[in-house]
This record gives sequence, C-alpha cells and structure tokens, in this order.
Amino acid sequence: QVQLVEFGGGLVQPGGSLRLSCAASGLTFSNYAMSWYRQAPGKERELVASITSGGSSTNYADSVKGRFTISRDNAKNTAYLQMNSLKPEDTAVYYCKVVHILSRNTYWGQGTQVTVSS
Repeated sequence: QVQLVEFGGGLVQPGGSLRLSCAASGLTFSNYAMSWYRQAPGKERELVASITSGGSSTNYADSVKGRFTISRDNAKNTAYLQMNSLKPEDTAVYYCKVVHILSRNTYWGQGTQVTVSS
C-alpha cells in the first residue's frame, strides 16, 4: 500500500524557516517525480516546487523562487521542502505528490499545515 506522510509543518513568525518532509512507503521512490503543492483557505491548490525522479532538475513557482528549496534522498524514500524567509501569504496546507515516470500513477499525502503569523 502506497503511503505518503508529510511532517514538519507548524506555526512560524514572518521571516522564519521550516523544513517539510515527505516520507514515502510502498513504492520505489526513485521511479517517481515529486512535487510540493499548497492550498490556502478559499484558494485552489497550487504547485510550489517539483523535482525529477533522480533529483537532477527542479522547478519553482515564481512566488517562492529564491526562498524555497526542494530536494530528495532516494535512499531514505524522503523528499524535503526547505522554506526560508516565510511570509504570511505562505500560510497553507502543504501536500506532497508523486507521479510514476512511466505509468503516471499519482499519489498524494494528507497534507501538513504551515501558518506564518506574528
């Protein structure tokens, strides 16, 4: 059974940092591209960052470029999102998603809340 579990969310002051983790099980993690999405109250879910299956290429939403860094450790079946210089508008539930590089099978985590507030 495939399972993605996000953790590392919480409450942080503006300008602070958090590191989210997404731990995968029940799949061969290195065969999946991985992305982080977020959804703020009343808004649509949006792509934050993505990384290829081997980790050689990354992409970011314009709103987080220069502040967020996506990475992965395939030996640990885990991906990360390092978030620096956080802003109140970064407040959202953050989700990880994986997509198989051939079959395009897709799995989502349950989400972790990030709140940026003073």
